[in-house]
Amino acid sequence: MRLTEEQIAAIKQTAQAVLGEGTRVILFGSRVDDAKKGGDIDLLFETDQRLTNRATTAGDIYVALIRQLGDRKIDVLLKDSATPPAPVLEHARQAGIPL
Repeated sequence: MRLTEEQIAAIKQTAQAVLGEGTRVILFGSRVDDAKKGGDIDLLFETDQRLTNRATTAGDIYVALIRQLGDRKIDVLLKDSATPPAPVLEHARQAGIPL
């Protein structure tokens, strides 16, 4: 996995600050492969709670991550209890690494 311990801690802290305890975070995409270089940070945030507005919450996560990690390419997927199944979510769970 191509994230530093500091980056992992910042991502987990952001998840807890925005979504609360029990939030699961999965890194997927090119950053999972140690042999690759560069690439954006692809993250799936999962919560058992039902969010009022997933788009706003995903934006809040993104802004908090930029503040913590600096201006870089970050893709945020967000799944709450009302999110319907989707192939991209299943792929992230299967190919990703829980943080």
